[in-house]
Amino acid sequence: MKSIYLAGGCFWGVQAYFDLIDGVTNTKVGYCQGDVENPTYEQVCSGKTNHAEAIWLEYNDKLISLEKILEKYFKIINPYSLNKQGNDIGTQYRVGIYWEEEEDFKIVQNFLEKKQKDSSQKIVVENQKVKNFFDAEEYHQSYLEKNPFGYCHIDLSLAYQED
Repeated sequence: MKSIYLAGGCFWGVQAYFDLIDGVTNTKVGYCQGDVENPTYEQVCSGKTNHAEAIWLEYNDKLISLEKILEKYFKIINPYSLNKQGNDIGTQYRVGIYWEEEEDFKIVQNFLEKKQKDSSQKIVVENQKVKNFFDAEEYHQSYLEKNPFGYCHIDLSLAYQED
């Protein structure tokens, strides 16, 4: 199993979307890249902790590649929008790909470079080694499963589209 961390705005929808993808074996929502140990949701929303709302995603790389995960990720984010996805605005809603292993850095870098070559707009997706990841509060975990009519800026039907 391999893992990657993805920030794509509100983490509820990002988690719900990736939970539908074949080859993804586990997800958790949380906060990463920040300056405060184990922050609360309220602290993160203040904009003072520098955390991004993100998901930890575990996947079986024999069933789905990191490149395929990144293609799926790009279906649900606006890669040109700085600190805003859907109706959510603030640094915690930035877009980013955070990795643990150096080999993943090159895969992410190559992917982003290819996407940038195909676009006249500047892509603002962060590509960084994960600095930290703290699980979000329990009520955020699988939120849209528990609250099917909860707010989500992501069209979950995109999980079923062929690439």
